[in-house]
Amino acid sequence: MDPNDSFREFMAAHQQSLMRTAYLLTGDAHLAEDLLQSVLLKVLRRWPKLADVTNPQAYARKALVNQYISWRRRLARVTELPRAEPPDRPYSTEDSTVVRIVMLRALAQLPPRQRAVIVLRYYEDLTEHETAKLLSCSIGTVKNQAHHALARLRVLAPELAPKFAEMEDLKGAHR
Repeated sequence: MDPNDSFREFMAAHQQSLMRTAYLLTGDAHLAEDLLQSVLLKVLRRWPKLADVTNPQAYARKALVNQYISWRRRLARVTELPRAEPPDRPYSTEDSTVVRIVMLRALAQLPPRQRAVIVLRYYEDLTEHETAKLLSCSIGTVKNQAHHALARLRVLAPELAPKFAEMEDLKGAHR
């Protein structure tokens, strides 16, 4: 069996999930594709060693988060990120498309570590322990980052405050 066959199988099973994580981290489809592609090249280079790892998806997700944080640090030193202004038209907070757009804009304004915690905990539905392991930090740090990120999101998108309360309630009950 060609060693690349197992990598192809891994990609077929997990590419969509990893792409979703990349998109939620970057907030931009093109950047997400670039991020995922650079991480997958790194994973492919290490694949012979990773073939025996019990959870290569966790390894790839951690590499994705680390690469995203690294990119954000470099961008923050080099340039400011352009932001589109929200439309002036009135909208209903019940409109799921509008909710997604508002949420993505608010997420984009969080520091990279806080954004990574929110994406991993609430979008990828990882436990505090799994999130801490992926981010190489303590569970207390994950809790602290999530608390501060949700507080900041309430300020950035007050119209979504009830959704943030739901997120906290759900995760509080299922740690």
